Amino acid sequence: MLSLMKHTLCVLLVFLLSPTLLSAQERDYVEMRKSLSALGDLTEPPKVYQADGHRDVDDVKAIFYDGIEYQGQPTRVFAWLGVPKNVEKAVPGIVLVHGGGGTAFKEWVELWNEQGFAAISIAVEGQLDRRVEGTDAKRPPWERHAWAGPKRTGIFDDSDKPLEEQWMYQALAQTVLANSLLRSFPQVDADKVGIMGISWGGVITSGIIGIDDRFAFAIPTYGCGHLFDSDNQWGRALGENDVYKKVYDPMNWMDRVKMPVLWLSWPKDSHFPLDCQRACYQATKEPYMVSLIPGMGHSHPAGWRPPDSYAFAKSIVETGKPWAACKDVRIDGSLIRLEISSSKPLDKATLISTPDPGFTGNREWKSKEVELIHSGEGKWVVEGELAEETVGWYVNVTTDDGLTLSSDYQGK
Repeated sequence: MLSLMKHTLCVLLVFLLSPTLLSAQERDYVEMRKSLSALGDLTEPPKVYQADGHRDVDDVKAIFYDGIEYQGQPTRVFAWLGVPKNVEKAVPGIVLVHGGGGTAFKEWVELWNEQGFAAISIAVEGQLDRRVEGTDAKRPPWERHAWAGPKRTGIFDDSDKPLEEQWMYQALAQTVLANSLLRSFPQVDADKVGIMGISWGGVITSGIIGIDDRFAFAIPTYGCGHLFDSDNQWGRALGENDVYKKVYDPMNWMDRVKMPVLWLSWPKDSHFPLDCQRACYQATKEPYMVSLIPGMGHSHPAGWRPPDSYAFAKSIVETGKPWAACKDVRIDGSLIRLEISSSKPLDKATLISTPDPGFTGNREWKSKEVELIHSGEGKWVVEGELAEETVGWYVNVTTDDGLTLSSDYQGK
């Protein structure tokens, strides 16, 4: 009798959750998510064009490549593309996605080339890397080109437009196509192409890794998902935006992530809170790594300057896993204990905590060194004590050459 009741309940739940019983609006969201998922099928490399008026430097070249249509018209994407010098065998690669106010950066490509990676840095708002001349602005806008699609307006302010005309949809498509292009070159190992995005590019990266499963690794820097309840401009803009929450929010895709991810940021970031970032990485299935670097700052150079992104990428393409992991966090009253595995010698452990509530970027963060114990080959233990007034905290362990592994953010 009990078994029959359970069967009846399961049948009822399936019936109640059937798509045919969803509201028209909910069915629309289902179809939008299907359209976003289908962007992962853009696996054919796009056609490439020379970008006239830009001076190539060594093996770094300015190009355009075909995007998807926008309002019935063809689009192209401006990018810088480079491979390391004197390549004798296929090398790993990376797609680089800028943030707000940015563009395709040649310098960013060169930095990754120096680390042995082929790289493509793309401009996702229809812009070049030249400023508009003849304006009084302190920082003139980037010049737009003739094949531009949409540019970003506010924080998902175009959610009322048809899906294919929304900037984020176009940007996600451009990112998949950049992956398809980079991995098509014989100098590039197609199985070892990753992605890194800074700020808005981090938002794009957080979303694309659940849509395009070909990436070998990912490094969302600052940007993340779960922003609808953030205690800053994101929450104010997205709290009532169902298109964001039910279609674009990377939380819709985190359970599909198949590659290792480094979540790179800092505790006082004024844009992306640590609790929203935590919601993303704890929803993934694959090994992830967190690096929260005090004093890092928020900018494109601040995002690509730390050695952590390069070390993480190399560890994945060389060994298939992050160079370190925080395996266990135990809390007993005010005492904390963490187990760490690391392929590199560790130098110091630091407890970083705050007594303040509210948005994490506005809090005062305190640092104190805690005990780091070498417990065996590649194994370490961290022990420390939380102050009574602690509201949020995490632990950093660092190497003597400046790499940082952070524990998951704890608390509110």
